[in-house]
Amino acid sequence: MKKRVMIKLSGEALAGKAGIGIDPLTVKKVAKEVKEAYDLNLSQIGIIVGGGNIFRGKLAEDMGIERSSADYMGMIGTIVNALALQNSLEAMEVPTRVMTSLNIPEVAEPYIRRKAISHLEKDRIVIFGGGTGNPYFSTDTTSALRAAELGASIVYMAKNGIDGVYDKDPKVDVNSVKYEELTHHDILHKELQVMDSTAAALCRDNNIDIVVFDMNEPGNIKRAIMGENIGTHIKNT
Repeated sequence: MKKRVMIKLSGEALAGKAGIGIDPLTVKKVAKEVKEAYDLNLSQIGIIVGGGNIFRGKLAEDMGIERSSADYMGMIGTIVNALALQNSLEAMEVPTRVMTSLNIPEVAEPYIRRKAISHLEKDRIVIFGGGTGNPYFSTDTTSALRAAELGASIVYMAKNGIDGVYDKDPKVDVNSVKYEELTHHDILHKELQVMDSTAAALCRDNNIDIVVFDMNEPGNIKRAIMGENIGTHIKNT
């Protein structure tokens, strides 16, 4: 029986070298990586895409935008990314559906749990846009929430240029140490910046494993789903 998994993709990674917006060649590259994982025929795959390449919190702060409005703008950014990824996957003949927590029926299906499960059981990749549909929640929390709702056993955190979890920021401290394995308790107790605390607590409470790895390394999404020892693996025990 196929396991059900969630892949959290960094929005910034879709921007390529520009760092902002959507780079078509980069999206195509990411779609190819996802297709390789899909072609293994091992998993039912759900994807949550961030929106940092479209709209960042720092920009909202500089513009004096109120937090709730800024969060809704970010949610719309994730939908833009979801549609871009869907089109690249469908160009590769991968059956895909976009479901959104914000009601935009002309653009994508509304998120309905039973419908999402039906798509997954029919071997369609489901891309979830719009976050949770509520401000003050990150796409990390969306990943954990959808995993819990849909019965996924693991969340793959595909990071942009970060190959795992470290005790200190490796970009600042050359003596930082990478963890191979951690528990959910470690993440919360040590306040490691893997995902926000709400997402980490949701994964802990629902016994959902987390694997953190660098999505920029070719073949890593496939390797992660195959269970190879890459990045950092986080579990309850």
